Amino acid sequence: MKDTLLKILKEHRGKLIGGAAGLIFAVLVLLLGFWKSLFIALCVGVGVYLGSLGDDKGERMLKFLDRILPKGL
Repeated sequence: MKDTLLKILKEHRGKLIGGAAGLIFAVLVLLLGFWKSLFIALCVGVGVYLGSLGDDKGERMLKFLDRILPKGL
């Protein structure tokens, strides 16, 4: 049983994550309203993006900072 469940989780990971994200967004819309929920989703997306920049020992973060900060600082 455990092996079957792990196999399903592994094969359908994206679908499960997408479904969970959709469910969370739907609950937020019902509780807070559309625009507040959209703002929260945007903030989470920016946070995930910035967090992913640090996953490779900061190399992508340094490249990102080099692009947005002026030279000579």
